[in-house]
Amino acid sequence: MTEAIDTRYEAFDVWPMARRVEALVRANERAVAAVTAALPELTEAAEHIAMRLVAGGRIVYAGAGTSGRLALQDAAELPPTFDFDRTVVLLAGGLSAGGEAVEGAEDDAAAAAQAVDDAMVGERDVLIGIAASGHTPYTIAAVRRARERGAITVGIANNPDSPLLAAADVAVLLATGPEVVAGSTRMVAGTAQKIALNALSTAAMPELGAVYGNLMVGMRAKNEKLRGRAVQIVALATGRDAAAAASALEAAAWDLRVAIVSLEASVTPDAARHALAAHGGRIREASASAARAAGGERDDS
Repeated sequence: MTEAIDTRYEAFDVWPMARRVEALVRANERAVAAVTAALPELTEAAEHIAMRLVAGGRIVYAGAGTSGRLALQDAAELPPTFDFDRTVVLLAGGLSAGGEAVEGAEDDAAAAAQAVDDAMVGERDVLIGIAASGHTPYTIAAVRRARERGAITVGIANNPDSPLLAAADVAVLLATGPEVVAGSTRMVAGTAQKIALNALSTAAMPELGAVYGNLMVGMRAKNEKLRGRAVQIVALATGRDAAAAASALEAAAWDLRVAIVSLEASVTPDAARHALAAHGGRIREASASAARAAGGERDDS
């Protein structure tokens, strides 16, 4: 499907620029539709990911070309956004292929199996293999080897009945169809993969306490802009003013979760850290526990 010629775009090269741009943008509506159709499989995959991350496991990504670079991007964004760095990216051609195409590497199945072994992928991990075609030897081999080693495997592909989907424990088909420019799966297929990866990694984060309500409380406040955002998040989470939020954050060494629990439960940052450690980083449980330990009561409704 992803290699097919869509006859609606046969004269794309002679269209006016406005028509070309509109066609490229509107084609991505198919990406959203494809991901929506895969919601049951994505939910199953997210549940597996969450269970294994809570148990101390990792998200391992495997891919080549555009798919691998999208995986690399997802992994790179998790530490600053959610303070989560238990990720491994197995990219055909090595991590340098993230910025420079290494096309032949996607055929090296032996390298993929070796990379899985080197990463010591095991039963606490989830490996997500991504390939638009669903036929990429590197990605299929990574999924098969990870499964042999006891990991749960998720296959994401844009073509039905592909070897990648057959190899994985959870098969996620993103049926985006042909591209505007035939075969250029960096477009609609890649957009669908990006949406799916965002959903899978983000949906698991509340289980680790990195999301409170819909606030990204695991964020690392490493610069002035992010510190300003951190003050806003703590103020929203606790109902306090910006000055109180900033003071709590400074006392908590800019750890948003510690600051929120210390304000919510009226405890010291050390007591807040202890409560968070005892409750897997989850603010609701930690705040209630810290308040009880301090001899107070808290309405946690």
